[in-house]
Amino acid sequence: MEALESILTRRSTRRMKPEIPDKKLIEKVIAAGRAAPSGSNSQKTRLIVITRKKELDQLAELVQREFAEMEITDDMYVSLKSSITRAKEGNYVFHYNAPVLIVTANKKDYGNAMADSACVLENMMIAANALDLGSCWINQLHWLTDHAIVRDCMKQLGMEDDEFVTGGLILGYGADGMPERGTRKPTGNPVSWVE
Repeated sequence: MEALESILTRRSTRRMKPEIPDKKLIEKVIAAGRAAPSGSNSQKTRLIVITRKKELDQLAELVQREFAEMEITDDMYVSLKSSITRAKEGNYVFHYNAPVLIVTANKKDYGNAMADSACVLENMMIAANALDLGSCWINQLHWLTDHAIVRDCMKQLGMEDDEFVTGGLILGYGADGMPERGTRKPTGNPVSWVE
């Protein structure tokens, strides 16, 4: 698949087979993320790749518990409100039971932390689509990055003391065999030309 086609046809895949993709495919996705641009070529984004079901299940339980204890406020993102509501209802699995979760973290005091991590995540999603793997950006751990129990868990998985969770990505084979794909006409992201 050519690069532009991979970008334009990529869609979020949330229903995946439980089978872990071949490690060589996961490594290609990671390589694409690590090749992403970064401010002053600092390359500070850490990738924590989790494929062990025990850790994925523990994270899902932790995230559900933390969200279930939160109160919804008017100034929250719609998707954060939805996560909290679903957690309060029970059986909320933030990573949609995907077999691979790649968490990004970056330095707390680094001004380009979110931008650099976003580039890493986008590169990985495009690569996943090109490799016939499904992917979806996952923000729940970022929203909980200041919760002590979440920080402790992420540090046990490889995050450093001076880092915070910037995002995440689920990865796997689409439930129907292929990732979600399609084209759509953008209705947002306005463009202003100055000619």
